[in-house]
Parts: sequence; C-alpha cells; structure tokens
Amino acid sequence: MTVETGYALVTGVLVAAATFTGVLLPALVLRLPSPAEDLLFRAGAVLGALAFAVRVVHVLWRFPRAAGERRLPGQPSQPGRTSPDS
Repeated sequence: MTVETGYALVTGVLVAAATFTGVLLPALVLRLPSPAEDLLFRAGAVLGALAFAVRVVHVLWRFPRAAGERRLPGQPSQPGRTSPDS
C-alpha cells in the first residue's frame, strides 16, 4: 500500500504542476494586464489543486479493486492456511 500511496502522490504533483503551468502559460508568454495575470495565477492554483486531489483519489480508489481482481478463486485469504474455512 505504501508504494501505491507514493505513486498517487508523485503523479498527483506532476499532474498539478502541468495543470498550473498550462493555465499560467499565457501570462508567461504574453504581456497581460496585472489583473489578468493574477486571475490566471489563482485559476491555475485552484485547478492544479483540484487536479492533484482527483488524481490521488483516482489512483487510491482503483488500487484495492485491482488488487482484489488478481486473487485467484479458491485461494486462501491468509498465508499458511489451506482453505478459507480453516
């Protein structure tokens, strides 16, 4: 579970940085009035935070389901046991 949490956080940061940069890019390339730059900065920060949260939730929500699907039917749920009823 630790690897999946780390993966979710790292990819969340990358997605948030890309979103923030993508929104702020016009302000970096073009000469915009100060209020427009401030608006793009705030919008980039909000959308970046939202993208981070969505990515982390998506990765962590998907993990338990994917791990459960890999278990073979009839396989013991605990190591060392021969059947689920023992």
